Amino acid sequence: MAARIIDGKAIAARVREDVARDVAAFSAQTGRRPGLATILVGDDPASAVYVAGKQKAGAEVGIAAFDHRLPADAAEDEVAELIARLNADDDVSGILCQLPVPAHMDGVKLTGMIAPGKDVDGLTPVSAGLLALGREGLRPCTPVGVMLLLTEAGVELEGAEAVVIGRSNLFGKPMAQLLLGANATVTTCHSRTRDLPAVCRRADVLIAAVGRSEMVRGDWVKPGAVVIDVGMNRTEAGLTGDVAFAEVAEVASALTPVPGGVGPMTIACLLRNTFQAATMAAAGRVAA
Repeated sequence: MAARIIDGKAIAARVREDVARDVAAFSAQTGRRPGLATILVGDDPASAVYVAGKQKAGAEVGIAAFDHRLPADAAEDEVAELIARLNADDDVSGILCQLPVPAHMDGVKLTGMIAPGKDVDGLTPVSAGLLALGREGLRPCTPVGVMLLLTEAGVELEGAEAVVIGRSNLFGKPMAQLLLGANATVTTCHSRTRDLPAVCRRADVLIAAVGRSEMVRGDWVKPGAVVIDVGMNRTEAGLTGDVAFAEVAEVASALTPVPGGVGPMTIACLLRNTFQAATMAAAGRVAA
């Protein structure tokens, strides 16, 4: 069996096209553009690249950019004051505080200060609560991107057994919640899971997000399963995922590559969230 490759780049391009069309219609109707504010503290090269990529992608679909950069020795109160100003700024639809922040700051605390209606990363306690309750709100970008990949691939989630390897607040937990919302039966695995390969072999849909290069082997995968690789690991051999691609491709029915799978969907869904935040604010449906 040779797995069908799920092309995240192509699907993300379609999402961006949809967002660009929707943003143009929104701007024509309201006379204003959705706005994305990014906050970068310090000079971490990878973070700088990520922020630049997000702002460039936003500009390409018509989203206004508000780029804020602070030195690594900035006080946490300075970042908090900036977030408060952006929360009150009607031109700003979404706020993204790039993580990690310098060691003397509390990234979770700062993220929690973002107004839920502008939380385009979907990481505040209110956003997490709305997701858990199944209520309208902004969802974390990468899990939403995975759901779109599964939809585009024609995967039937209702009644399926889904296994998520990883329980982080950034991905694993919200991913499990979204799968539950789609009526899948969900198992969340982690470093204390007993006989992890056996648990994975039960999965109709297997999602790996642990940050360990090629940890998921071919004999961990149920024949015909759909496998989503969220990992991105820089090794001497180059960029790898959490899944041993060549092995798993011989067993799975569909599989995402690294790169070109989940990664492009994250920024595409950030743009979609920013547009959603703008429309929610315009309609007065902002979470308190």
